[in-house]
Amino acid sequence: MTVTLGHCPQANLTQPLRVALVGECMIEMRGQPGAVFSQTFGGDTLNAGVYLSRLGKGNGIVADYVTAIGADSFSDAMRQLWRDEGVGDQHVRVIKDALPGLYFIQTDDQGERRFSYWRGEAAARRVFDGPEASAVLRALADYDYVYLSGISLAILTTEGRERLMQALSLAREGGTRIVFDNNYRPHLWPDAPSARKAYSDMLRLTDLALITWDDDAVLFGYADQEELFRAYEQFGVSEVALKRGPASCLIQCSTGRFEVPAEQVQHIVDTTAAGDSFSAAYLACRLQGGTPQRAARWGHMLAAEVVQHPGALIPGVAMPSLNMPEFSSVAEA
Repeated sequence: MTVTLGHCPQANLTQPLRVALVGECMIEMRGQPGAVFSQTFGGDTLNAGVYLSRLGKGNGIVADYVTAIGADSFSDAMRQLWRDEGVGDQHVRVIKDALPGLYFIQTDDQGERRFSYWRGEAAARRVFDGPEASAVLRALADYDYVYLSGISLAILTTEGRERLMQALSLAREGGTRIVFDNNYRPHLWPDAPSARKAYSDMLRLTDLALITWDDDAVLFGYADQEELFRAYEQFGVSEVALKRGPASCLIQCSTGRFEVPAEQVQHIVDTTAAGDSFSAAYLACRLQGGTPQRAARWGHMLAAEVVQHPGALIPGVAMPSLNMPEFSSVAEA
């Protein structure tokens, strides 16, 4: 079954579209060793969920987060952050003997990041384990869209990943659309073949793929973008947005192949969540009826603002205005 994203229902205020974002939120520490650190929260799908909630507020889009947390004060604080940002938490599991994962970010003079992680025993790893997860897994079929990433898959136990894949398959048969951001992190997988198997299974269920070129080139060994697009056609993915950092975005969809130039940024502070924010803006635009080209433009504009601020989540007052008219200066690739 192949579903074309452009044919799906669009958001409206009387019947909002519901999006479930599956993944892990972690404790984020930022600074340099031996100095004072600032503490907040972040994670790829959580970042996307916050930006999607901000862009969807008042526009008929509801974002819910699906994960597991502990019963500690850090878990309580991150959950309050989600609520403050309008991200729903009704399908968040509390695992009392677990804690959230933790990571440290250091950035260089060009804003490039270096991460150090402590997440092996994180609660989110067990979100789909055991009989307690059955209700959460069934609930995925109640959403119009489910958004997840390669990190969402990587952190799960084998049992949890298998159960999630089964739930996504059933949900898609019932009309739920699946959105996948590849975010490949080799250190989270036992080996590359295991990752390729999981990604291949996931892509066969995917309607919209938001792909970072460097990640897929490493994981699948694609020689060039043409080989990637041919592979995604074989997987049955109906729409692909290929992110290439500060370079243009390439789109392959039912209406053709397009290239959308990136925004030029003079001073990059921190590239954390650049890809997550692009994905959120792209999806928000598509759910409001925008074309793939316009969606990529939204993605570039939000990402360009995000990289000019420290941390994954920029202040709400710094969000760019994206409600611009449709533009036509998009060249066929």
